[in-house]
Amino acid sequence: MRITHDPGADALSIELRPVQPQDSIDLEDGVTADLGAEGHLVGIEVLDASERLGADALASVAIERLPVSPSA
Repeated sequence: MRITHDPGADALSIELRPVQPQDSIDLEDGVTADLGAEGHLVGIEVLDASERLGADALASVAIERLPVSPSA
């Protein structure tokens, strides 16, 4: 999983799987869910991220209760 923010575009991208999106669904104005070839969620994009989420939320990310070892 990878989370990036492009400050020039103010776009937050959450890549859930390293797959090229084949389709997308607009969840609301400026929030898009990216889908892989089989229709599974592979990412989320949020435009105007600093306005929607706030600068403090973009400056820090909390990761909680994830497994400590990678799955086989």
